[in-house]
Amino acid sequence: MSSVINVGLVGFGLSGRYFHTPFLSVNPKFHIKKIASSRPDAVREFDPSIEWVATPEELFADPAIDLVFICSPNETHVDYARKALEQGKNVVVEKPFALSEAEAIELLALAKQKGKIATAYQNRRWDSDFLTIKRLLAEDALGELVDYECLYDRYSPVPPNSQSWKEQAGPGRGNLYNLGPHLLDQALNLFGKPDTVQASIRILRPNSHVPDYFDIKLGYPDKIVRLESNLLVYHNQLRFSLHGTKGSFIKGGLDVQEERQRLNELPNRPDWGVEPEDRWGTLYRDGKAEVIESEPGNYTPFYDNLYDAIVNGAEPAITPADIQQLARVIDLALESSQTQRTIAY
Repeated sequence: MSSVINVGLVGFGLSGRYFHTPFLSVNPKFHIKKIASSRPDAVREFDPSIEWVATPEELFADPAIDLVFICSPNETHVDYARKALEQGKNVVVEKPFALSEAEAIELLALAKQKGKIATAYQNRRWDSDFLTIKRLLAEDALGELVDYECLYDRYSPVPPNSQSWKEQAGPGRGNLYNLGPHLLDQALNLFGKPDTVQASIRILRPNSHVPDYFDIKLGYPDKIVRLESNLLVYHNQLRFSLHGTKGSFIKGGLDVQEERQRLNELPNRPDWGVEPEDRWGTLYRDGKAEVIESEPGNYTPFYDNLYDAIVNGAEPAITPADIQQLARVIDLALESSQTQRTIAY
């Protein structure tokens, strides 16, 4: 393998087109060689020098490709990742990495056997709000944290006659697998393995065929951790709410990167990921309210670490232990919601 990693993408929808290709295309450590997609015109419009193929199998068979991004519908992730690993490729799998802990363990074992990297795309670790929260916790700005609440709401009614795979019933469909991995990964990254999992997973939108709401409580002995997402919230002012023995931090708004990526902006601008002031959070302590400037968001470190893991043997930012733990918590959340019980980890 040369010092530049040749990349192939499976899928060119939201994830492939607007999340991965902008960062890969401006990073000299990577070269996008081939994309397997049902949308050849979109591939050519983005960059006519990228080879288009109709099937993932054609991409996996290319000996020049070192790394494959799996950006296809959720239920295909494990199968495509397995095939890529069998062909000697490193793989990055969009969330969810797998549809169960058992599947995650299987893929991770195969990657270890093949001597390849298999990791998950958990970009929200590099969101502006989450980086700001990590900085405040590292500075002990809140004291001992006792209450952590994270909401990721959208207003996304079911479109009439929708043909989107995300709105069709099936394995791995629904908001728990869409936004759930983001919220869970952030909480697990901060606090580690919970003692218990309690969840309510429901359908709230009229005519929805997939669960669109979840409320998950992770049990820790010293703090309350609650994660919620609802796809029928027209106006939501709250994103994060943290309370500690010294103060509270309240934050609204979403990281700006996704909206800028959807505008075809590339992440090589000096102002990339900088939040406008109206999205900054407020720290309440000592009887005062202090507006806290947000850390710039930037997903570039994910790709730099990925390169370092493949070329130099560094530990991936999203470790196998991280992946397995998250998959287990999703399994337990489903069990909790189905049985209406709190489940021990």
